[in-house]
Amino acid sequence: MNQDYIKPDNWSIIEEGFDANRIKSSESLFSIGNGAMGQRANFEEHYSGETFQGSYIAGVYYPDKTRVGWWKNGYPEYFAKVLNAPNWIGINVIVNGEPLDLNTCKSIYNFKRELNMKEGWLSRAFKATLPNGVEIEVSAKRFLSLDLDEIGVINYEVKPLNMDAEIIFQPYLDSGITNEDTNWDDKFWDTTDISHLNHQAFIEAKTMKTDFHTCTFMESKFFISGKPASVKCVTKMDSNLVSFSYASLVKKGETYSIQKFGGYIVDRNHNKSQLVEVAKQVLKTATEKGYSLLLEDQKQAWATIWDMADITIEGDTKAQQGIRFNIFQLNQTYLGKDSKLNIGPKGFTGEKYGGSTYWDTEAYCIPFYMATKDQKVARTLLEYRYYHLDKAIENAEKLGFKNGAALYPMVTMNGEECHNEWEITFEEIHRNGAIAFAIYNYYRYTGDYSYIPEKGLEVLIAIARFWQQRATFSSDKNQYVILGVTGPNEYENNVNNNWYTNYLAKWCIDFTLEQIEKIEQEYTSDFSRITNKVKLSKDELELWKAVADNMYFPYSEKHQVYLQQDGFLDKELISVEDLPKSERPINQKWSWDRILRSPYIKQADTLQGFYFFEDQFSDAELERHFDFYEPFTVHESSLSPCVHSIQAAKLGRMEQAYTFYLQTSRLDLDDYNHEVHEGLHITSMAGTWMSIVEGFGGMRIIDNKLSFMPKIPKQWDGYSFKVNFRNHIIKIQITQKQTNFELVYGEDLEILANTKPLLLKNKELQSVS
Repeated sequence: MNQDYIKPDNWSIIEEGFDANRIKSSESLFSIGNGAMGQRANFEEHYSGETFQGSYIAGVYYPDKTRVGWWKNGYPEYFAKVLNAPNWIGINVIVNGEPLDLNTCKSIYNFKRELNMKEGWLSRAFKATLPNGVEIEVSAKRFLSLDLDEIGVINYEVKPLNMDAEIIFQPYLDSGITNEDTNWDDKFWDTTDISHLNHQAFIEAKTMKTDFHTCTFMESKFFISGKPASVKCVTKMDSNLVSFSYASLVKKGETYSIQKFGGYIVDRNHNKSQLVEVAKQVLKTATEKGYSLLLEDQKQAWATIWDMADITIEGDTKAQQGIRFNIFQLNQTYLGKDSKLNIGPKGFTGEKYGGSTYWDTEAYCIPFYMATKDQKVARTLLEYRYYHLDKAIENAEKLGFKNGAALYPMVTMNGEECHNEWEITFEEIHRNGAIAFAIYNYYRYTGDYSYIPEKGLEVLIAIARFWQQRATFSSDKNQYVILGVTGPNEYENNVNNNWYTNYLAKWCIDFTLEQIEKIEQEYTSDFSRITNKVKLSKDELELWKAVADNMYFPYSEKHQVYLQQDGFLDKELISVEDLPKSERPINQKWSWDRILRSPYIKQADTLQGFYFFEDQFSDAELERHFDFYEPFTVHESSLSPCVHSIQAAKLGRMEQAYTFYLQTSRLDLDDYNHEVHEGLHITSMAGTWMSIVEGFGGMRIIDNKLSFMPKIPKQWDGYSFKVNFRNHIIKIQITQKQTNFELVYGEDLEILANTKPLLLKNKELQSVS
């Protein structure tokens, strides 16, 4: 049974009614971020019930020593942990001597929480009766500024309803925090200094081992019924905490408000000896502007994002809410401002997966950022991997590879592998292929070839070297095989000849050889620089070509499909529909041994290859493979339904495509996999965007032209989206009767609509039936 307490709304995520059993899930769903920092939707006031406290700073992590009972050569020494950062949002509230705590109140009513995605803020309101009988009305709103991304603001209001009351606000900073997720219960933070001046407070703390220096800061302003109030301050400090107390006698029906400004200054961006001074300047800028103007700026910043990134859906509120939630969270997580940052699978919403970079970025996120932002943002994501190339070569060397072969990490914060499951660390090598594919995909979409001779070719060469060395010549098959791998379907470990991995290996080598030839002919100075640097020879290229030209692909003549891996047909092929619902999800109900022997597919595997390389297979081949593999797919990876939705739409199976779309778009809102309390599935949210734009919209690049073959689910009256294609902004509106194309920005552009050429002229609407 999926959760269903989130109210359908086109622009907001809304929860009504207080339920302690939903706290952790809502803390994930209502998370906020601005690309530089983020936080779960924890209450500002103290809460003694079950909660998952989480505030996170982009790029700040801790190398938590790997915890295993045995060790192998090449095993990662640590698993990177995104750190719960010092808490700046805290405001203890005391009414007539009684702390406000929703876990101990006599009654709570009119509870409402709203995440307004259009304007970028989180609010909460409720009425409560405290144990001492005082009835209060509370309203809180907070946001993390997109414009001043080192600061967040809280407006917190309390109104006594049945009597006059002394209300004390205690805003505080606390660096004595811990992670939910830790291997050894290490101390992650060392508080180095606490200081305060007037209404400002600062905690300087550094991370253990990685030595990131931070300053957490706050300043507050006070109001009675909307008018500024001067309130006496009482200060309290200990080794990890600084707190101010502001008491005021508040008449029944009056409102006592605190506006708290806080955030983080980090030595990633500033001199570590100047952090407090920078924090003071940030506070000066923010407080002079004030809460109301900062909120207006926030609304405008989000309006600019939505103008390009929004997808509208008419006639289906749940579908509309789903896609906007996905687009909103992607933009809260990453905005492309810092080339040292990337997109963690949980973003700023939880600690699982260590906040690190996976192959998700290249396979799923880059298309979203290419089409909804300036192409520089996508190029920045490619450069992230280029700057980690030396580390990728080191990672491969630890596993015995030579001559500059690179194995990019499955999980990383700084280029080093930090994933601690051997069947993934050593064997899920397909991630190398996704990184190469992203280079191709960027060029295919943007038309910007310059990245490849400048940086990309070095990455491609190192990856091709890996594939050539990883392949083994089988004298029995008289072909090259790739043994002992895990494909995207992690429910099969240590298999031989995973089709997706083998196909990627061949494609990577072929694509790299093509680029070497092109750069030798057209970019001679780059060719000389690169080949001298990496010591590339003709003999080596011949070795690569032999592997690519003679790669083995497991195939079933009986089923007329490529096999996911050599032993797939040895399994007991019972479809998912014949699996009792009581045994789902199998990753929570079955032993790992049983899962590995089953035919069940965690996520698109062979079909992932058909998604990447669609133009290399016929529709009939896609249909055969879809019909063969989809019945065995349990979609217990967040990355799975979007690929199936795109392919179902291509095959004209709109009901199935729509079902998969809802699953990917509302994966967290409806908690399909019963794990949303751990955080959101940020990177798969880009797949939701792909489900509409590439699935229903049918967007492709064909013969170097933008192409659309639009379809529409019967549940929708219409939908629309914009894409930025080679500095042209095109708006596409699809209804049940026709498709409208409008060139919003740029010179005339010829596209393909339902395979036929269509010339778009600026600001001129073109309709296709």
